[in-house]
Amino acid sequence: MQLQFADLELDQKLLNAVNNVGYTEPTKIQKLVIPRALEGRDILASAPTGTGKTAAFLLSAIQFLIDFPRRDPGFARVLIMTPTRELAYQIHEQCLLFTANTHLQVGVVTGGINYGTHKDIFEKNNDILIATPGRLMDYMDGNNFHAENVELLILDEADRMLDMGFKKEMLKICDEAENRRQCFLFSATLEGDNVELFADKVLKDPALLEAKVSTQDQGQIHQWVHLADSRSHKLKLLTRILKNESLTKAIVFVKTREKLEQLVGELFSQGIKTIWLRGEMPQDKRMRSLENFHLGKANILVATDVAARGLDVADISHVVNYDMPYSPDIYVHRIGRTGRAGNDGIAISLVEAHDIAMVGKVERYTEQNLKRRNIKGLEPRHKEAKPPAKKKKDPVKMKAKKKAKKKAAKNKK
Repeated sequence: MQLQFADLELDQKLLNAVNNVGYTEPTKIQKLVIPRALEGRDILASAPTGTGKTAAFLLSAIQFLIDFPRRDPGFARVLIMTPTRELAYQIHEQCLLFTANTHLQVGVVTGGINYGTHKDIFEKNNDILIATPGRLMDYMDGNNFHAENVELLILDEADRMLDMGFKKEMLKICDEAENRRQCFLFSATLEGDNVELFADKVLKDPALLEAKVSTQDQGQIHQWVHLADSRSHKLKLLTRILKNESLTKAIVFVKTREKLEQLVGELFSQGIKTIWLRGEMPQDKRMRSLENFHLGKANILVATDVAARGLDVADISHVVNYDMPYSPDIYVHRIGRTGRAGNDGIAISLVEAHDIAMVGKVERYTEQNLKRRNIKGLEPRHKEAKPPAKKKKDPVKMKAKKKAKKKAAKNKK
């Protein structure tokens, strides 16, 4: 017998909201998190994107607020920290759906918005606050927000926030929220010292929960590579892919905003309408782009890695790496935009000679070979480039370097 939401001891108001959203039964991560959270445990959880982790912590948080109603007016009792503006607004949107049958107040604070816009959030009662670390720290430094009232602290995609250099801000927020009853830390992976050391500092005897990807929660992502002789050849490959009838919605990733602007213009000249998303866009324009993409006003989104995480669109059929990323972990986050909600997806990388080294890194990181494929009429003329040979270390220089280190250490003493 399958576990149902009613079996998780959720309030009827929440069960009605879950039913209205269209959820039928809890996902694996929801089955793991919600019972432990309602027991009052700290949570250290790992779950891939698209497996329902947002609902896992939101339902737990809202149930907590229902079980322990507010006694005094004040700042947020639940604080949810997240790395990107896009993700913050998506969590906010989902939170409003789940709190629809309650009197709970939900606020969102991110960069890219005029400071005065957030005034009401801090001056009136607020039960749940979703925020990005940089902007929240601005308000804390200005005494506009105090975290002493926070009873439940949720760090979503903590690994990403650490990678983005927010460790100092996160620790300060955790320190100020010292009166909290619980803390949840969610990460795409629990491997590596970065997340583990941080978790040791902020969590108390956490329940360690890992939801492996199942075919029910996540579809299969078919990955392959098209070799490109030149930039013009790569553009022709991309154009052919985007005009394929099997493509319903696609994200095309580029490295820089300059390349984004150039590519959007080139695709427009080919009769391909696109929406774009990049860093340093005003927040209203970023939200409008995402809304238009959701609504299908254009089925192609060209983006820098600002969209590699935090973009939750269930029906993306294709991800195209027009530029290979700077690191293999970003590749994994990029392709994770497809193959969601049980659907299969396609991830295609367009690779020039200078990208071959990164292809090798991706293959080692993901422990799988990326197939090479051709498009009829656009086959590459040149053979695949060989990865650059690793430079051999000069033993004489290495010895001298080692000696200098020892000398420096001795001088410090």
